[in-house]
Amino acid sequence: MLGFRLPFRLGSLPGRAERPWNRWFGDRGEREAARSLRRQGMTILSRNYRTAQGEIDLIARDRETLVFVEVKTRRQGEPAEAVTLAKQRRVTLAALHFLKRHGLLDAPRPVCCRFDIVAIVWPEGWGRPQIEHLPDAFEAVGPPGQFFR
Repeated sequence: MLGFRLPFRLGSLPGRAERPWNRWFGDRGEREAARSLRRQGMTILSRNYRTAQGEIDLIARDRETLVFVEVKTRRQGEPAEAVTLAKQRRVTLAALHFLKRHGLLDAPRPVCCRFDIVAIVWPEGWGRPQIEHLPDAFEAVGPPGQFFR
């Protein structure tokens, strides 16, 4: 026992709601993934695009291609293996929502899209993360023709 009370909880900042550690860790991975993609020449258009169907961690532009990016951050192992078929389906539905919302399904020229994964292994302590970018990691999951008028 310290013998006195701190005006805030350890591990949190005054005036901020506490965030679960895994959410903080995931956000840290998403920031690192965005930085890595920018270094590769991509433009980040959106972070944490949320819909009722699912969430897309990052939406980027790689030249003329719209890229929907799922980021997985782990301490060890193979983060990309956590992108299950169910997760791919949710990302696909969120991407479809994004395309419809921005009128890109009705665009005069078809919009080229792809689904990437950025897998990050961040070791304990202050080690540098290992970042693996997997372009075109999976195809849209769902009924055929869902991305067409």
